[in-house]
Amino acid sequence: MQNIRNIAIIAHVDHGKTTLVDKIIHASKIFRENQQFDDLILDNNDLERERGITILSKNVSVRYKDIKINIIDTPGHADFGGEVERVLKMADGVILLVDAFEGPMPQTRFVLGKALDLGLTPIVVVNKVDKPNCRPDEVHEAVFDLMFNLDATEEQLDFVTMYGSAKNNWMGPDWQNPTDSILPLLDTIIEHIPAPIIEEGTTQMQITSLDYSNFVGRIAIGRLKRGTLKENAQVSLCKADGSIKKVRIKELHVFEGLGKNKVESVHPGDICAITGIEDFEIGDTIADLENPEPLPRIAIDEPTMNMLFTINNSPFFGKEGKFVTSRHLRDRLFKEMEKNLALRVETTDNEDKFIVFGRGILHLSVLIETMRREGYELQVGQPQVIFKEIDGVKHEPIESLVVDVPETTAGKVIELATQRKGELLVMEPKGDLQHLEFQIPSRGLIGLRNNVLTATQGEAIMNHRFIKYEPFKGNIPGRINGSLISMESGPTTAYAIDKLQDRGVFFVDPGEEIYGGQVIGEHSRDNDIVVNVQKGKKLTNMRASGSDDNSKIAPAKKFSLEESMEYIQKDEYLEITPKSMRMRKIYLDEGERTRMAKKDA
Repeated sequence: MQNIRNIAIIAHVDHGKTTLVDKIIHASKIFRENQQFDDLILDNNDLERERGITILSKNVSVRYKDIKINIIDTPGHADFGGEVERVLKMADGVILLVDAFEGPMPQTRFVLGKALDLGLTPIVVVNKVDKPNCRPDEVHEAVFDLMFNLDATEEQLDFVTMYGSAKNNWMGPDWQNPTDSILPLLDTIIEHIPAPIIEEGTTQMQITSLDYSNFVGRIAIGRLKRGTLKENAQVSLCKADGSIKKVRIKELHVFEGLGKNKVESVHPGDICAITGIEDFEIGDTIADLENPEPLPRIAIDEPTMNMLFTINNSPFFGKEGKFVTSRHLRDRLFKEMEKNLALRVETTDNEDKFIVFGRGILHLSVLIETMRREGYELQVGQPQVIFKEIDGVKHEPIESLVVDVPETTAGKVIELATQRKGELLVMEPKGDLQHLEFQIPSRGLIGLRNNVLTATQGEAIMNHRFIKYEPFKGNIPGRINGSLISMESGPTTAYAIDKLQDRGVFFVDPGEEIYGGQVIGEHSRDNDIVVNVQKGKKLTNMRASGSDDNSKIAPAKKFSLEESMEYIQKDEYLEITPKSMRMRKIYLDEGERTRMAKKDA
């Protein structure tokens, strides 16, 4: 059973990882000649296709020269590091994919560090060498320096490099001499990635992933380390608390192409899916019935951010969603924890409120977006970073921030980052862009993206990743402008918005249904004000030239989910339903707001 290769593909967001997997799938002729298929074969959930990022790791296998290659597509974003850490356990080698212009990026460093620590053999693929002003040789040097800095072994530093363009379907050892297919990469995988090492001993398999089917329930996925698994066999399930349960395997499947094949037995080194086992968690070990030996559990980096999740109690609750009660919200959050390893949920003394801990804004926003698409209504509070007490000193999470920006606006970006306690470490030209690297508190990143994109006319490329905890850096200025708050409920009128335009920027359009206490705009000053946007024009029977001018209203400012989460203040909630997102004050009544503000002061 040495004719297996298990590889994970790791890359930064948008470096062409999913496209490369598509081409490998096509090259291995999984599809029949008459079969139709789209691009981004593995990014098969709507959210991944819309955002152009991989969120969930996936397994696929191809056969080439009678060797089965199990490919694990991993997320490229550090916010989904929980996905990466567990699936790398199934691999014997990694393909590190880097862009021929951008080179290794912060997220690449995060995942590559995990892979090198596990002793995996790397193959470097420099992709997009067909791009103008690409610099493959410099990128190759940068990858070597990065691996050296990550304490790679001598063997890992002696990596093979392939160049090519996944989009144009070729890979080869020399970027100046394009080949005619992607097959040289598959030859390199077979030659340089080691076959799984078969250990002697009793059965051991760690559950590193899970799937769900409406017909058979939860499915455990992992790589068999040693021993053999057989259909209908009894095995032990070693749990986190040290307890051991006797369970029976109902069916065994191995990955074949884009699907799974039912088999009677699985041999060491292969990745398989097991049905019939109940009450398992990711990290549990399936072991021998008589002599169970659990494997060490998967260590996951700690969350760095939390948010309050609560039921929707706005005047518009229940109008658009199917699941609106605290029981629905509680069940859904605890179900998410089963497969989302980096997520934590804590209950509070109020049964309607939950504290959800995650790896960053994107990690939490993907959960919220998934829930709203499933029909949930909920409200979330302002994201808060998690502080730690180390040796009696308050510490906070620090992140590495990388910004590539046109030279003309680099000064504005440096100013914005340093205002938020960012420390500029590197400033160097990269093509026609300036490459800036900062160390900045996680608190300083909340709301920064919006300001940077505004200051650079949308031309900045920002990436960040968590590095360490450091002593608290002091206060960071938050949003300077106050909110415009609706006085009453009802549809807005163009006349009222027109008359109030000098007060600030509106987030609502004329004719939109709103409620009292809803945040409908940004005030031009630093305080909150309550405005009446339902007021209509007084009608008279007199008509005069010039008195009936049409209203000229600036378009409403619209926010994405992440922007809304970063925008709200401590005394505000973001209300999320399947069709709408509204910002609101926690206390809708003005008198209640004033009383609570005095109490806090």
